[in-house]
This record gives sequence, structure tokens and C-alpha cells, in this order.
Amino acid sequence: MADTRRFEEAMLPHLDAAYNLARYLTRNEHDAEDVVQEAYVRALRYFDAFRGQNAKAWLLAIVRHTTYTRRRRDRLSAITTEFNDEMHSSARDNSGPEAELDRAETLAELQSALGRLPPQFREVLVLRELEGLSYEEIGLIVRAPAGTVMSRLSRARARLAQVLSPFKQETR
Repeated sequence: MADTRRFEEAMLPHLDAAYNLARYLTRNEHDAEDVVQEAYVRALRYFDAFRGQNAKAWLLAIVRHTTYTRRRRDRLSAITTEFNDEMHSSARDNSGPEAELDRAETLAELQSALGRLPPQFREVLVLRELEGLSYEEIGLIVRAPAGTVMSRLSRARARLAQVLSPFKQETR
């Protein structure tokens, strides 16, 4: 059995990042919780194999792998349940109902646009833009060279901009 104290010190600080990635990959709050729980159990089970390089990247790779393993096991061809970020966001804009409505509409459009991206693009965007990981760290997680990560990220940003362009024109 792994040293539980060492495990907690190394892995618990990354719980929010693990949940954030799982949430965007599953697009469902309850599934994300299940994935994170299963990933932490796996991480604890194999913690003796962890060499202490980058705990966050190691854990997020397990979260990613757990998500895709669950999808295969459940025979899901696509993640279809939409995640509602507004329900789970702690940062709220309190500058009035009109500003709140604008923010909610923008957030809903962004969530919808992210949801239309293929999972390989969505995951690199979440890992880079929301989690702030380096290309090398993302490469470790998705098992791809840094150049592939940069290419996917570029294509993901371009596709996201393309999906959002009709929304941008409506707001002018």
C-alpha cells in the first residue's frame, strides 16, 4: 500500500484541476465526480510507481485515461450531456441584471461552442487555457509530442473562433 500521507500531499492539491478536466471531458457534473473518484483510487493504487516528476500531469493523465476508459466501457460514442458552468462557478458578476444576462448568454454560447469541438481539441484547450499547463505537460497527459499538442491547440482555437464567429456578429 502506498504511503497515504505522501499521496495526499502530492495529489490532493490537484483535486480541482482533476475535477475541472473531468467536467469538461464528460460534460456532466455527476460523471465528473465519479471519474475523479475512480482516478484517485487508481492513482493511490499505483502511487508506488510515481517517481515524483510532475504530480499534476501524472494525475491529469490518469483522469483523462479514466474518462476514456469509462466511455469505452459504457459504449458511448460521444459525450452528450451539457455541463452548466454557471451552476458551478464561484465567480459571479454582481453588476446588475443586464450584465448578468449578457454574461450568462456569453458563457452559454462559449460552453456550447466548446461542446461542439471534438474531445481531442476540447481537452487541450481545457488543459492549456483553464489549467495553465505547458505544452510538455499536456503532451504527457495526452501522450503526444509537444508539437502535436501545439498543432491541436492551434486547430482547436481556430475551430472555436469559427464556431463563435456567428455569435460575435450578432453582438455587434
